[in-house]
Amino acid sequence: MQGLTLKPLVTAMALTFALGACSSSTTGSGDTNLAPNVVAQQIIDNNAGNPFFKPYDTYLGIPDFDKIKPEHYLPAFKAGIAQHQAEMQAIIDDPQAPNFANTIEAMEFSGELTSKVASVFYNLTAADTNDALQTISKEVSPMLSSASDDILLNDKLFQKVKAVYDSRDSLGLNTAQSKLLDDTYKSFTRGGANLNDADKTKLRGLNDQIGKLSLEFGDNILAETNAFELVIDDKADLSGLPQDVINTAADTATKRGHEGQWVFTTSRPSITPFLTYADSRALREKIYNGYIMRGNNDNANDNKQILAKMAALRAERAQLMGYKTHAHFVLEERTAKTPENVYELLNKVWPAALAQAEAEVDVMQELIDSEGGDFKLAGWDWWYYSDKIRVAKYSFNEQQTRPYFSLENTLKGVFYTANRLFGITVKERTDLPKYNDEVRTWEVYDKDGSLMAIFMGDYYVRDSKRGGAWMNSYRQQYKMNGVDSKPIIVNVLNYPRPAAGEPSLLTFDEASTLFHEFGHALHGMLSDVQYRSQAGTSVPRDYVEFPSQVMENWMTQPEVLAQFAKHYKTGEVIPQELVKKIQAASKFNQGFATVEYMAATKLDLDWHTVTDFTPKDAAKFEAESLNKMGLINEIAPRYRSTYFSHIFSGGYSAGYYSYLWSDILGADAFEAFKENGIFDQTTAESFRNNILSQGGSKDPMQLYKQFRGKEAGIDPLLRSRGLLAK
Repeated sequence: MQGLTLKPLVTAMALTFALGACSSSTTGSGDTNLAPNVVAQQIIDNNAGNPFFKPYDTYLGIPDFDKIKPEHYLPAFKAGIAQHQAEMQAIIDDPQAPNFANTIEAMEFSGELTSKVASVFYNLTAADTNDALQTISKEVSPMLSSASDDILLNDKLFQKVKAVYDSRDSLGLNTAQSKLLDDTYKSFTRGGANLNDADKTKLRGLNDQIGKLSLEFGDNILAETNAFELVIDDKADLSGLPQDVINTAADTATKRGHEGQWVFTTSRPSITPFLTYADSRALREKIYNGYIMRGNNDNANDNKQILAKMAALRAERAQLMGYKTHAHFVLEERTAKTPENVYELLNKVWPAALAQAEAEVDVMQELIDSEGGDFKLAGWDWWYYSDKIRVAKYSFNEQQTRPYFSLENTLKGVFYTANRLFGITVKERTDLPKYNDEVRTWEVYDKDGSLMAIFMGDYYVRDSKRGGAWMNSYRQQYKMNGVDSKPIIVNVLNYPRPAAGEPSLLTFDEASTLFHEFGHALHGMLSDVQYRSQAGTSVPRDYVEFPSQVMENWMTQPEVLAQFAKHYKTGEVIPQELVKKIQAASKFNQGFATVEYMAATKLDLDWHTVTDFTPKDAAKFEAESLNKMGLINEIAPRYRSTYFSHIFSGGYSAGYYSYLWSDILGADAFEAFKENGIFDQTTAESFRNNILSQGGSKDPMQLYKQFRGKEAGIDPLLRSRGLLAK
């Protein structure tokens, strides 16, 4: 599964709240006549032991996780919002004419407390949540939504911003300053600043409803995922499964109160090996249906009405703002610009991918028939029979790679690659604060020996963690307001926890995900910008995956594999024969992989190009969408609507195409390294200086052209997936 990157929440909150304030009603004060700074100080004075209200007494200001308790979040959010209000009022009341420093930079430099608490809260609600945090989230979400609206709909503040924007050509700003001014102005206009009072009130209501529904959607999926169990008590039903998978299932069973049995869940590390290796077709069908029916069981966790309502509300909000659809609103700020451009791209790739998938179906059906199977290939058969064909055609299956890709060795491979490319080194620390005992922490040093960042890794699946893989930050890099901030970056993944006393062994794909997510981490750690809102991965959604897609390429290079792909018992380097099999098999099953992803992408766009405000019948809408694109029955979208968290409880609405868009850039960019040498220092330095260090301080496609010398072409991607017609 491709890694999911969350745009750093500190940046998101800084952009929202460094722009502002909220009405006194959201601060929690009983006296609405008190000045916001007085409200903030009262909250702080009444919560003297709250760790958010003073600098962390920790190394490099890492959050003091041991001292932060659930009861600390709400007071800190309320005080932070009140402080923002005071900061924004000071900007409004400034008697001097508005200029870049006293208006735009003043907004950028504000909101420290809100960013501080939000960075911890939203990281933990994703990576290590609990009932208390989920309850707080329901209260905080409308509070922050209201605060954001109060900023962006404040006409006095907007007029100050507009005055600076209107004089922009005479200000002598550099590129980063110009972009900050442009982004700030757009955040107001896209936030409703030009609406009349009645429409502003309507917009507030829409934002509030959408935010609450998004939270409910995410909570339902977490509950559905945790609720499903495939409990096996007959050892014969484990036929075909590798021993390490069986061991993990036994550990899961023990943790879930099924001692002496085996439990499989719908988390990817559990369901994927079961679908790939389990001989029992009936059990494969059961767990497959458990996965694709999440949020669609007509129970308390059903998401059909929630998502349909969200899509309708988003359409209504977009048209209120003057846009044809939600997708048009979202894509205005992406490099793709319009949904029409995205559909055009998808339609270029879809025919070749679908034809390849149909050919893969034919080959698997032939195998089923040759074995005397009296059935037609179904979705729950795909992994099982495609693996059989992979073994027959290439004498290769992913289990052969596990002994060579221990988590420990793969981390060494990631760090080796980063060192060869950019000269950075790491030093693990076991004495630094962490939010869970499983988290590992490293100091990261630049090539000149200076401390550059803190890197955290959280690698194992647990019930308190949402599915997927992502990078985030507890603090971003920036140089502003007299502060040189060192970033604190985290990678969160969901690998199966190893059996007691055994190392964590990864499949080839799981190891590739580690490289992918570290590509995001490098984007955060090598950032070198002035403004926090432009740091690291604060780039358009359809650009943010690009550096991580590039990073995956190094893992498959023989020179890199020789450094870290070593047998966990013998230390033997992965045999060249096996490497050749990996490379030969790399294009195998790409029809399926591309089609399941693109089906989800098209489904996302279809939901977000609706133009009416009446909630759809979710099941009927999805069926019509999939039928319209011609998706074959043997493949389900990577995410069906009812558990499509990326678009209904994450930041990818009308943007799931971003992985493909970024992959085009990634495949094209790696061509430069292949042309000049995969560790060519001139190319690596150009990639660092033009891409990784610049964050969102410049136009991303301009930066890409500076690195590559041309626009990206689609052929490298098609070649890499074996989809280019010969």
